[in-house]
Order: sequence, then C-alpha cells, then structure tokens
Amino acid sequence: MLELIRKYIISKRTKLVVKKKILKKSINNNDELSYSIKSFGEKNRNKIFYVINRTPGGGMFSNLNFVIHHLLIAEKFKFTPIIDMKNFPTFYNEKIKINNSYNSWDYYFEKINQFKIKDVYQSKNVIFTNKKTNKSKFFDGFEQLSSEHTRIAKKYIKFNKLLINESNNYVKKNFKGKKILGVHFRGSDQKTQERHPLPATIKQVEKNIRYLLKKHKFDKFFLITEEEKYLNYFNKTLKNKILFFNSFVSSKVNIFEDNPKKRRLHRYHLGRENIINMLCLSKTDHILCVSSNFPDAAIFFADKKIPITKINNGFNSNNIFIAQFFWYLKKLLPSSLGGYK
Repeated sequence: MLELIRKYIISKRTKLVVKKKILKKSINNNDELSYSIKSFGEKNRNKIFYVINRTPGGGMFSNLNFVIHHLLIAEKFKFTPIIDMKNFPTFYNEKIKINNSYNSWDYYFEKINQFKIKDVYQSKNVIFTNKKTNKSKFFDGFEQLSSEHTRIAKKYIKFNKLLINESNNYVKKNFKGKKILGVHFRGSDQKTQERHPLPATIKQVEKNIRYLLKKHKFDKFFLITEEEKYLNYFNKTLKNKILFFNSFVSSKVNIFEDNPKKRRLHRYHLGRENIINMLCLSKTDHILCVSSNFPDAAIFFADKKIPITKINNGFNSNNIFIAQFFWYLKKLLPSSLGGYK
C-alpha cells in the first residue's frame, strides 16, 4: 500500500513532454559503472568527449549548478565537454526546435564550443556523466561552489543575449535611481519536496519585507514568485511598493503541468522567465529569501556583493510520505510547539 501511495505522489510531479531518445548500442558498453565510457565510431580519435547530461534533472538553476561542476571536472581531466539536453531532455524541453535546436541548453545559453552533438555520437572516446547529485556537496547549491567554479562559469556560461537585453531593459526602466529590495518567495511544489528547505509563509515574508523597507529605506521591492495567491496578496497589501516582471504564476502546485491559458511553448517560457528574473534579482541591493538555488545563483552571477536575509524554517522530512504534509502541519502549529516563527 505504501509503495502504491509513493508511486501516486511521484506520478503527480512534473513529467517530460519530450521522450528520452534511445541511442544506438555502444561498441564499449560499461553500464555497470557510475559513469559510462563508450565508443560510437572512429571520429575524433585524439579527443575524449565528456557528455554532461541530467534527465529529467531539476529546476533551471539546479541544472545549471550541475553543469558548472561537470565543466570543471572536464577541464581538470582535459576532456572536451558537451552539454546534451537533446537526447537527455529536461523539464524545459519542447517538442519543436527553439533557437534552431532541440537541445534545451541552446534555448538559453550560447554554445560552449564548436562541436556538434551528432559528431560526438560518431566518435571514438565518449564519457557520460552520472545524473545523480547526492554524493557530492558541490551539487547541493551555488553556495558550495569554489573560486574555481566561478572561473569556469565566466569561461563557459554565456546567457542568451536576448535574455540579457530583456533583463537589462527591465532593470533600466524599473530600478534605475532607486534602492531595490529583491524578494524570492518560493512556494508551490517546494512545500512537499523531501529534503528541501521549507518555504516561508506569507506572514513571515510580509513581516520581513516591511522591516527591511523601513530599516534600509528601500524605494521598491522586486518580487519573484510562481504562486498566484502570493502575487495577489502583495498587490493588495503593498501595491505602491511592488515590482513584478511579467511572468507565469499559478494556483496549482506544479507550474510545469499547469497551463490554463494554453500558452505556446510554456516550458521554454518558464525557463526564459526564470533566467530573466534571476538576472534582475542580481541587480537588486538586498535579497530576502529562503535557501534556494535561485537567489544563490543571482548572488553567484552578480557583479557586486549583495547583502542577503534568509528565512530559515529548516528542512522537510527525508521521508516522501511525511514530506507531503509536514510544511502544512508546521504552519498550523504555534512556534512553541514547533510551528514557524
């Protein structure tokens, strides 16, 4: 019975809209290893390709964190890195080409080198990464990345120029000449994700916003949230202070699966809005958030040091069943009985 419940919970989570492609059988197949060394032909005999893949992966900045770490590994061993999110699709992949590519990495980033995926799969020496992340602290968040990772990111990670321009235009129009508080207010599926930081409540976020606005004399606060009710609440209570980039919000837990207006290329646009919001957040003067790859990415890519205030509600249970109601239970309880402060 418990196994059936577990499978039901997982079945409600985000699903891919693009199926994983089955590659032809490798000449050298070592699938029992935690990584795979394969040979697909005789091309590029003097190179070792390192295929960075993670399917289905996680959120935008969890995936980006994963890629940065593997780019560093590739450089240390003098491998040639390839990011394959075509044959190993993520939640952001669409069924049609975007930016002339089925590889969702190409939707949002410039290519890291001149090699094409199709050439890699005709080459002599190909290493595939393991998609797992839980055995290395480096995959646990941008906070854990070193100065070497920063160097690698500057070398390889180039956001699509259209996304940079759109974020710059928004900042110029709304931030210029003002002191801005950035607020990342995550909700939705993070409330029920095992091993994840527990999100803040509306009361916690509002109290901290009002305190920081007053203490530091911010002119406005820039809100990032995917929950429709959170946006509506602050549009009513702090409507003269709020800034919000026009991005998708939902009344449902799963924003990938929820698209009531049938927005074309919905998953691509979710990723696009994530990156634009993150780049805008990196231009704010102070960040209020709960631990998450999103605000940590903004701090990582910022061209200045940004003060940060984190609301710490602890972590959700490691048990997938308990995790489904643990956040809601703590919300109901007084702080003296383990509820949120």
